[in-house]
Amino acid sequence: MSQVKGLCVMDVDGTLIAEEVIDLLGREAGCEAEISEITNQAMRGNLDFERSLRERVALLKGLPISVLDTVFKSIHLSRNAQEFISLLQKNDILVGLVSGGFSLIVERLAKYLGISYFSANELEVKDGFLTGQLVGGIVTAQVKKATLEKWRMELEIPKERTIAIGDGANDLLMLKSAGHAIAFCAKEVVKAEIACHVDKRDFLEVLPLIDFLE
Repeated sequence: MSQVKGLCVMDVDGTLIAEEVIDLLGREAGCEAEISEITNQAMRGNLDFERSLRERVALLKGLPISVLDTVFKSIHLSRNAQEFISLLQKNDILVGLVSGGFSLIVERLAKYLGISYFSANELEVKDGFLTGQLVGGIVTAQVKKATLEKWRMELEIPKERTIAIGDGANDLLMLKSAGHAIAFCAKEVVKAEIACHVDKRDFLEVLPLIDFLE
């Protein structure tokens, strides 16, 4: 891995993709408005992320696992996200995804984009249906930050060659621990604390903010 020259860690929901997957699952469960309101409150920093996530996931109990296919087909990459990631990879900057969303979606996105580093929450599935529970630890704000730092140390990359991109309150700790923090189409609570922000949903707008690209 010695050829890796930098690390870019991205949030997924609302950043890499335009949608919040939990809200789309809520639509399938017939409670989109309720879930969406909790999501908005959590992303603005008004609710504890882990508690709010467990509350939203509980509302998904009984959904067949097949809805994940439906949801995956209905998400949209943010404009030029694929081009942005390819350009970083060509410049030997490793891209990782850290998500408070779900591995059943994030893993497929990562594979599609040629990304081998990713971390997300695990939905519990029994007999082909969601149980309304999560398995294992939750990807909280603290875990996002710790994951960026773990990958950086494994890759032996100096802090100044790390980039973090996110949009919600649960991305703040990760953003602050990176050499380059970029608030992408972010909530006001994030823009208030992060100097660099891109308010247009287009990843080509991010490129000028990275000073170590060839």
